[in-house]
Amino acid sequence: MTTNRGRKALMLTLSAAAVAGIALAGGGVTPASAAAGLQWGDCDPAVKPLPGQQCATLSVPLDYADPEGAQIGLAVARLPSTRPEARRGTLMVIPGGPGSSGVQRLGQKGAALAKEMNGAYDLVAFDPRGVGGSAKARCGFDEADRRLVTLRSWPAADGGIGENVARSRRMAEACARNGGAMVRGLTTANQARDLDRLRQALGERKLSAWSVSYGTYVAAVYAQKFPEHTDRWVLDSSADPDPKRVARGWLAGMARGAEDRFPDFAAWAAHPDRAAEGLRLAEHAEDVRPLFLDLAARLDREPRPSTTPGTPLTGTELRQALQQALYSDAAFPAFARLMSQALDPAGVPVLPPELAGPMPDEAATVSVGVICNDVDWPRSVPAYERAVAADRVRHPLTAGMPANITPCSFWKGGAVEKPTRITDRGPSNVLMIQNLRDPSTPHSAGLKMRAAFGDRARLVSVDKGGHAVYLGNGNACGDRAVTRFLTEGVRPAQDMLCR
Repeated sequence: MTTNRGRKALMLTLSAAAVAGIALAGGGVTPASAAAGLQWGDCDPAVKPLPGQQCATLSVPLDYADPEGAQIGLAVARLPSTRPEARRGTLMVIPGGPGSSGVQRLGQKGAALAKEMNGAYDLVAFDPRGVGGSAKARCGFDEADRRLVTLRSWPAADGGIGENVARSRRMAEACARNGGAMVRGLTTANQARDLDRLRQALGERKLSAWSVSYGTYVAAVYAQKFPEHTDRWVLDSSADPDPKRVARGWLAGMARGAEDRFPDFAAWAAHPDRAAEGLRLAEHAEDVRPLFLDLAARLDREPRPSTTPGTPLTGTELRQALQQALYSDAAFPAFARLMSQALDPAGVPVLPPELAGPMPDEAATVSVGVICNDVDWPRSVPAYERAVAADRVRHPLTAGMPANITPCSFWKGGAVEKPTRITDRGPSNVLMIQNLRDPSTPHSAGLKMRAAFGDRARLVSVDKGGHAVYLGNGNACGDRAVTRFLTEGVRPAQDMLCR
């Protein structure tokens, strides 16, 4: 969530026999192919393609240290410009994650984005390694380890991390045992390299991009590695790019981000209009926070049966549901309803879908593999115990989760290569956009990315909460700034604030 193609590359050299084994264990690995272009065709109906959307498969090296060796296939999709006379190039749609599908993101935002671009670009996205229709990576995690509240490493109700330590060790061992070269190839640096292979296959000298969340780090790494191929570059909701703390620093940002964002939910939940909807939680906004903390503590002691058999609503589940709800104002009603159900002695809580069951093994593998391959993590269990205890006091809404231990502390081989440092060297073609109150990538973290880019970038700050800005949170000023930059090349003369 790294730099030049050398150093440890994939920590191993692939022999012909190893490649044959990987083809069975990792899936989707084939010998090197001479084909450089893309064969566009109809998309599988399962991806729910937009009208006019086309799909193809891109072949890339499993190991860039051996570019002519084993190859894997990545799923690619595009919406061609409907105005060839207005077309100026290709705009990549780079999703968040790690573990999100670019093809799915294109399906979600493609129509709105095409309208904004008015034919200026072909819109293109791909599924990163291990994701969606691309070659799969699997660690073989236990089902219980693939739930969101375990992947996020929430401490026990009393703040203990013993269970987290055991789980983290078990998951790291599963990846070392089952993952092979496919898992070791899950890195941000490889995603940037795959993106440049896609540029070449598209026949483009330069790419433009709209990246979101974790995707902004992918985009930043690409701009650092391939500045000569970077055109108009949008980073929407960036985190701290400190190469010593990538991923770990992003988790830490969630603690600060939840504190920044919670007042928006509290004001909404105490508004008189909520009474008619049966969702008003308190008469005054300042009363919502203690109500939430007290309810979470009670659920720690006495979990409530939910409508999902075998999965009660615990304090941890409630805290994770809050973290998800803070991403968008549109999620406030469902979370207020969950709190109301839990506060009602006769209520039966309905868990959000993302909490009701485990993630697929492939998705969990990517989300863990990338952050553990990208950077070395501290390994001292006592240090994590101290950090969690301190974080629970400073940020009770997230109860120590962002400071907790993960499988990365037991990761075999450590980081795959040295992380990329983002600098101010390169073309001045970057526009950042950031919410002032974001539960995942707080504005303070975005300022660190802004500082790293220096005069290469301009920052548009938006005074509206939630995660991700462009074509999502309804801020016309912010949307207009991004659209003008991408279609007209107009970048603000200085950083600006959109109220």
